[in-house]
Amino acid sequence: MIEKKQNIYREERAILVAMIKAGETEQQVNEYLTELQFLAETAGAVTVKTFTQKMQKPDSKTFLGKGKLEEIKNYIIFKGDIDLVIFDDELTGSQIINIEKAVGKKTIDRSDLILDIFASRAKTAQAKTQVELAQYQYLLPRLKGMWKHLERQGGGVGTRGPGETEIETDRRLVKDKISLLRKRLQEIDKQAFTQRKERGEFIRVALVGYTNVGKSTLMNVLSKSEVFAENKLFATLDTTTRKVVFEQTPFLLSDTVGFIRKLPHHLVESFKSTLDEVIEADVLLHVVDISHPKYEEQIQVVNKTLADLGAGEKPTITIFNKMDKFEELVFDKWLDDDVKKQIINELKEKWQEITKGNCVFISATEKLNITELRQTILNNVRKMYQLRYPYKAEYFY
Repeated sequence: MIEKKQNIYREERAILVAMIKAGETEQQVNEYLTELQFLAETAGAVTVKTFTQKMQKPDSKTFLGKGKLEEIKNYIIFKGDIDLVIFDDELTGSQIINIEKAVGKKTIDRSDLILDIFASRAKTAQAKTQVELAQYQYLLPRLKGMWKHLERQGGGVGTRGPGETEIETDRRLVKDKISLLRKRLQEIDKQAFTQRKERGEFIRVALVGYTNVGKSTLMNVLSKSEVFAENKLFATLDTTTRKVVFEQTPFLLSDTVGFIRKLPHHLVESFKSTLDEVIEADVLLHVVDISHPKYEEQIQVVNKTLADLGAGEKPTITIFNKMDKFEELVFDKWLDDDVKKQIINELKEKWQEITKGNCVFISATEKLNITELRQTILNNVRKMYQLRYPYKAEYFY
């Protein structure tokens, strides 16, 4: 992440690269690069410049065209202080090697970058095992032609984890390691399952959403606990569960890892055990950053991920968070108060219709509409108790 040179720590300097494929606009890809830049910052790299190229499909050998690679190489030579090149798309092992030869710098793709962030964020045995498994699964199909990539010992973004040691260059040993990690995860999952069973008959509520939408902050507000919250992507990987009581009605509230566009499928597979809290939840709280310019696209990403997990049909309350930031972005000082109210009302009417009334507009940091949110959650939790335990539902009132 941050490399040490002559006893001086400095952030790695990166170039970001994306392809504008058929059906995509330059504006869309620039927005993707903005997210990639945020990912790079989270990993500890500072973005110096971005490059894009329009192509119908990637080149099988070098991903980009030779002319664009030459342009990137010349820029690297001109700057003289570039450490790595990060691609927004997934690259094959041979593409990585060919690009590195062409530009003369370490090259990683989006999946490698996300895996690197997960490696730095993993704290518990479960999270560390899940990340390690995902890293080996990512490396396995790339072993052919990636010997040089695996031998990089210099540290920095994209080199944490199994890629640092020589033994993983052997395909058979990698497969054995994957098998071992899967067995270890199964044992951890059994322990986690036992812990979930011991929680009794409480209704379970899970916070879900795109990464960095404010789930952990909202968890702190609702549960009055101190869950780690930071303005970085994937601030937390481990699921945190708290017992919460609203008006004598108890339930379990869980905070889960955030979703993201192009989340490596190996990570989704490896983290399915962590996401059991989502799969087994009775009610989902889908938190949305309403101030984000592409919040609707983020909603679609989360909904697709939930559907892939088999949780797409669960009762869901959509929570539009960061209304304070939304108003700062949309309103200027010249706007009439009536116009402001009209804009907010139209926004609420739109999403009330889409969610069939199952949405709340809040600001977790400013404690805006938290009372309304608590009542909405309470109503849904009580409804679930009535459905599941009709013979003793009155106990929870």
